[in-house]
Amino acid sequence: MPNPKICVSLEETTVKAMVDEAARAGIQGADMVEVRFDRLYLKKPQATISEDEDGNRVSTMPPVNEWPVMDFDQVNIDESIAALKEAIALPVIFSVRSVREGGHFAGDEKQRLGILQAGIDSNVKWIDLEMSIKAKDRKSLVEAAKAANCQIIASQHDMSGTPSSEEIISMVSSNADNGDIVKFCTTVKDHQDALQIVDAANTLSAQDSTPPYSLMALGNGGDWARLHAPTLGQELVYATMRDEFRLSDKGLVNVRDLQDAWRLLEY
Repeated sequence: MPNPKICVSLEETTVKAMVDEAARAGIQGADMVEVRFDRLYLKKPQATISEDEDGNRVSTMPPVNEWPVMDFDQVNIDESIAALKEAIALPVIFSVRSVREGGHFAGDEKQRLGILQAGIDSNVKWIDLEMSIKAKDRKSLVEAAKAANCQIIASQHDMSGTPSSEEIISMVSSNADNGDIVKFCTTVKDHQDALQIVDAANTLSAQDSTPPYSLMALGNGGDWARLHAPTLGQELVYATMRDEFRLSDKGLVNVRDLQDAWRLLEY
């Protein structure tokens, strides 16, 4: 079987910087990128420069959840989508992550759904539709996506804790009709939590009628399901362009390091 597709989730906060990040992701081997439109509402602060005990300059940033957030009307939605579409060559997964699922969107739910519809109207290749969207609203977006030949990521982001592997398996299986790929992301507190993700993926890979899936986690051990994705039946793996020290503690994997690991492990 071919290795899973690699999607780099773009983390910049302006259209220009996001376009540049997408170009670098393509050079480093990404198959597609995720445009996190909600991140365009963030104001990236200046880094704080200090010296460590050895006299070396150290640059630090506050946690992203402490960054200022712009008002809804401060982002020109149509112009931003048009500029991103024109400049990004790779296939795009378009998402507007809600605060309840770990995102940064500044407006209300009606405004967020409007941006998702605008993404579909732009003929984006993929749209990320959370399964927490109200049934009537989600049905309308799904119908619009299918009419536009836009494939759907049916996603769930549970930041409160990791469910059991049985619960994850049930969630994936029961949402087979809600998207072309079922995505689940959680936050792990320890390695036992991380094993729930691996066990769920391993079990799903042995089943005959499993929908395509992408399982992952944030936190120490959350990168296991990404690193071993080729043996776990994963359809899609999310990576990052970040390359800071101890990135694995966050459960993230740099796109280049991910490919190196697959080659080293002979996947």
